Amino acid sequence: MKGPALFLAQFVSDEAPFNSLGSITRWAAGHGYRGVQIPTWDSRIFDLQKAAESQDYVDEVKGICAGNGVEVTELSTHLQGQLVASHPAYDRLFDGFAPTQLHRNVDARTAWAAEQLMLAAKASRRFGCTSHATFSGALMWHLLYPWPQRPAGLVEEGFAELARRWKPILDCFDDEGVNACYELHPGEDLHDGVTFERFLEALDDHPRANILYDPSHFVLQQLDYLAFIDIYHDRIKAFHVKDAEFRPNGRAGVYGSYSPWTERPGRFRSLGDGQIDFTSIFTKLTHYGFDGWAVLEWECAFKHPEQGAAEGAPFIARHMIRKAERAFDDFAGGSVEHGIVRDALGLAN
Repeated sequence: MKGPALFLAQFVSDEAPFNSLGSITRWAAGHGYRGVQIPTWDSRIFDLQKAAESQDYVDEVKGICAGNGVEVTELSTHLQGQLVASHPAYDRLFDGFAPTQLHRNVDARTAWAAEQLMLAAKASRRFGCTSHATFSGALMWHLLYPWPQRPAGLVEEGFAELARRWKPILDCFDDEGVNACYELHPGEDLHDGVTFERFLEALDDHPRANILYDPSHFVLQQLDYLAFIDIYHDRIKAFHVKDAEFRPNGRAGVYGSYSPWTERPGRFRSLGDGQIDFTSIFTKLTHYGFDGWAVLEWECAFKHPEQGAAEGAPFIARHMIRKAERAFDDFAGGSVEHGIVRDALGLAN
């Protein structure tokens, strides 16, 4: 595993040092980060079209990062991925994720989103990144709770349509040798293990459909985030290190009651302030040979982002595990001969 790294999406702004790639990566490195995950939709620090078409531009970006002591871990298309599949109930709200000229034109917006993902696949390959972070979008989120009763075949058709939209995109990722890693997230049709499995089934187990593991979203759903690693470790190709807490009470539960984040039973917290057992997470990921980046995605209902970022790098560094190359008790072992083995079992040679 590599790290610590920082997802820049929550930090980019019009104010220095967050308003250019050079200054924000210098700031990140100053806090101890060795890598950055870049949001491809923010033109203040990145041009996705250029990155897909020009190795010179990619080398320039890599040079800026390297000069400040960090490297690009992954590119992100969370906003564009959301628009690959969006139910009409959310169209006006999600228009803000797309260029102004595409607002109120769902077909054009969807086509643009798919093109953005394909550009991201090409750009990721130019950066030498083998994983890419994104969202699946959602055609069925409004149908999550089965009331009114869902007609037979509705869910199956929903996943079939989601797969139809993503299949050509995933084929492009396959051509470029890059894994598309879906952040399993409430609000997305892919939000837990079962929904991911249904998507995979509709895609005939496409090799490039993989997972960005973020335990915070599982805490808010009350899913066993450690058992999840045991089940899906072969598909986990990216990792967001984000903390959360769930505090049920007599008035509100997992749905959150339309309350602001500070008042919800489930809420995101800065690293170390929540309930997640990161020692066990890092141990399991190390055990299964995860060799990607540990990337802080800072979100917190209370703490200032700059404090969260400053505390995040040393937190991740403390949890990083250098995998042992031999067993701790090897020093006491002797030469193994067939006769000794038979004797130890009480068997005649």
